[in-house]
Amino acid sequence: MIRRDTMPPRISLPPIVNTLLASSVLSTGLAQDQEAEDLLLNYQRIDEAMMHAPPAEDWLMWRSHYDLSGHSELDLIDIGNVSDLRQVWSVPLSEGGNMTTPLVHDGVMFIADTNNILLALDAHDGKELWRYEHESEVFDGRRQGIALFGDMVFVPHNDLDIVALNVRSGSVVWETSITTPVEPMQGYYGLRGAPMVADDMLIQGVTATMVPEGGFIVGLDLETGAEQWRFHTVARPSGLGGETWNNLPLEARSGGSVWNSGSYDADLGLVYFGAAPTYDTGPLLADLGIKGVTNDALFTNSTMALRPRTGELVWHFQHMPNDQLDLDWVYERQLDELEIQGRSRKVVFTAGKMALYDVIDAETGEYLESIDLGLQNIVSRVDSETGAKSINPDSIPNKEANHLLCPYFLGGRNWQAGAYNPNTKMLYLPALEMCMMAGLMADGRLLSTGIEATPTPRADSDGKFGRLQAINMETMKMTWRHRESSPPSTPLLSTAGGLIFGGNLDNSFKAFDAQSGEVLWKTTMDHLPSSFPITYAVNGKQYVAVVKGQPSTWTWSLYGITQELLGPETRSTPTPNGKPELVVFAVE
Repeated sequence: MIRRDTMPPRISLPPIVNTLLASSVLSTGLAQDQEAEDLLLNYQRIDEAMMHAPPAEDWLMWRSHYDLSGHSELDLIDIGNVSDLRQVWSVPLSEGGNMTTPLVHDGVMFIADTNNILLALDAHDGKELWRYEHESEVFDGRRQGIALFGDMVFVPHNDLDIVALNVRSGSVVWETSITTPVEPMQGYYGLRGAPMVADDMLIQGVTATMVPEGGFIVGLDLETGAEQWRFHTVARPSGLGGETWNNLPLEARSGGSVWNSGSYDADLGLVYFGAAPTYDTGPLLADLGIKGVTNDALFTNSTMALRPRTGELVWHFQHMPNDQLDLDWVYERQLDELEIQGRSRKVVFTAGKMALYDVIDAETGEYLESIDLGLQNIVSRVDSETGAKSINPDSIPNKEANHLLCPYFLGGRNWQAGAYNPNTKMLYLPALEMCMMAGLMADGRLLSTGIEATPTPRADSDGKFGRLQAINMETMKMTWRHRESSPPSTPLLSTAGGLIFGGNLDNSFKAFDAQSGEVLWKTTMDHLPSSFPITYAVNGKQYVAVVKGQPSTWTWSLYGITQELLGPETRSTPTPNGKPELVVFAVE
């Protein structure tokens, strides 16, 4: 449903911007208002060419580029001067959970706050240019981001609306509803991942927690918001993969949530998404033994390559069929061209909660290689030809005994995305070293099979639960690692200055030497860093930005677990006592 010229949204504008919109005549005469006017007037329209080759000064999309690298070519802040990094400005934000990603173009920053708010800021000093408040009764937190293209910013909301706003004024260009919310007892939909723009289409993944028929991905017309296509991530009974759901009728199938934005290879004409497993694992636990019927549950835990204009599925690769432990192969699908088996291949690589990477041919979906970071004991073997995984029998839920399984239910990795430097072919992943005692219990609370999982340190644990792991993607080997007692609280940011930035549950935000893992700079905040960090430049000065004080549900869960495991004398995580803020650093 598309709504135009409906009840006006709440848009708050500085006086100069109101004047600009009414008559384009400056009326205040104040220098700061003139700067705000110029900033908005000089905002350059973003076209397809710019999206494929973003200016180094900008951060145009969720993970900086279509390859989802989380890497910036800015090098004004480097290993030689990062020790001089200081906070230069901050902006207060709303209370609540979030995992937002600020975007920056032509000196204007856009950030999705909680409570249905979008802010447009001067990226130089944080001055508010305008704000938009979406009218909704649905709580609107834990969004990963927004999208920019043309003269519009696209904002998803958890009432299942996507709103296109004019970047200069915050006025609504169009608004569309992706689907109708379901009754609370039927689960809930969400728009958690950032939308993406590819081949003149706005593409949005949809989460569907316990919703009958599962999640999906939609393609919308950029100019109107009209839906052009829809790809269902839970196979339909009569379609491709329909036989992989133990003969369950469509209304009994669920899962396939799309939690993250996709990557895009324009030369191949493909976007790449991942889909989550189902939480309703009970009906899939046992194979029915019927010829032609399996319990693999396509397209859960799969990488799907789609045509952005039509939603056509070109290929899929299922990393983990019949996932009984919520191992979640849903995270970022990163792209590059690597030499593998003696020839150059375009590849997509991704890891689920086990921190076990699969490397797949981006054109064909052919399995190429796997990299195990050593944080799991669930998969005992990966077939070198097909990528099929042999499962440790102890990891199959049963009522006979509990077993030590690694990683813990929250994952050896989770939503905190890794960063990849395509110039050095180095991949960096924030990870969690933790296991669980798991088994089927009558009152088990996890998944419909009734799993109970107790967080447990690894057998060789020294009390260090947090890890930053570096991986050489040319050799497919791990290089250095940095370990500490506090787990990660943010994704990672890579820069051409030879730096990796990331935050932890001990409220620290650090810069690492990308070659060695040495900590070169550290600041301790009054609340934990909680967003996707970014970097950008304005007027020849580089900045690093991160949100503090809007922790996700995952973060709060892990906070309590690590407090308990470390004990009162060795707690790594101070109690958060600060207010949510967007915090921006620069070398002073």
